[in-house]
Amino acid sequence: MSLQHFIQNALSSWMRQEGPESDIVLSSRIRLARNLEKVRFPSRFSNEEASAIIALFEEQFTGYEPHKIGKFEMVKMSQIQPLEKRVLVEKHLISPHLTEAPFGACLLSENEEVSIMLNEEDHVRIQCLFPGFQLSEALKVANRVDDWMEDKIDYAFTEQRGYLTSCPTNVGTGMRASVMMHLPALVLTRQINRIIPAINQLGLVVRGIYGEGSEALGNIFQISNQITLGKSEIDIVEDLNSVVVQLIEQERSARKALYQTSQVGLEDRVYRSYGVLSNCRMIESKETAKCLSDVRLGIDLGIIKGLSSNILNELMILTQPGFLQQYSGSELSADERDVRRATLIRERLKLEDNGE
Repeated sequence: MSLQHFIQNALSSWMRQEGPESDIVLSSRIRLARNLEKVRFPSRFSNEEASAIIALFEEQFTGYEPHKIGKFEMVKMSQIQPLEKRVLVEKHLISPHLTEAPFGACLLSENEEVSIMLNEEDHVRIQCLFPGFQLSEALKVANRVDDWMEDKIDYAFTEQRGYLTSCPTNVGTGMRASVMMHLPALVLTRQINRIIPAINQLGLVVRGIYGEGSEALGNIFQISNQITLGKSEIDIVEDLNSVVVQLIEQERSARKALYQTSQVGLEDRVYRSYGVLSNCRMIESKETAKCLSDVRLGIDLGIIKGLSSNILNELMILTQPGFLQQYSGSELSADERDVRRATLIRERLKLEDNGE
């Protein structure tokens, strides 16, 4: 399979698009946690109850098409290989926790903007992903899916507490809103060290690229709300929006100052990283993320010409272990992955040079 064909089939459509403020905000996500009325939470339910939930959703929602979203297809964790699960995690379509759930499943929309996880920490987790800074649009689609589902099933809900969830921190709206941001200048100028504590004090949390417990590889941070009770969904999104707008302004200001005060040093860093990506024969994940971040910054600042920033988004996904092995068609050792990763990066950059 050619790399170009693999990319077209492997990446979700939203990954190949650029949204508003996409030089800094890579993606926006809304996640709604829901549970079925009169069914025990996943931490306590029986195998029979778990199976019944899968059967219910398979009957009621598989193949159906809510307005402007596309048909949903069921993916059962028990029926796919570990490598396939890993790829779904790397595409941000499911959580690592779902891959370990014996009765876990996921309903995926055709364009993969919407995924509905079943029997994870809660019975249902609706997720909507959009490119760039589009939290409000993601919320509209999430609510549309939520309403579509609620017409056919009854949620665990009380007027006093809102939606009931396995984890008390999700009670209320059951909503997590998050944005994935590329903040290299704030890291290089070390301003991020004072910004993260300030964000935490506002009831938001800063995590790595794959959520809780993950590293901020490639200077990519995930900013999300912590409070779900006592605020409406719109209020939560507006609060996060206001913080993201400030972060965008601070990152752009830091980029401008960095370029003005250290132009030669910054250009040297960018071109060294581009040289590594263009010529390496072995490269680990962390070094890849660091080099991709540098090159992406160079593209956004106009240091590197004629290279699309979108291929850097692609490579952040395609160079993950699951994708590398899927493209190779076999499981690879760590060293073999490092070699394959370097080869894939060189091939992708060559496609760009050839205008493909």
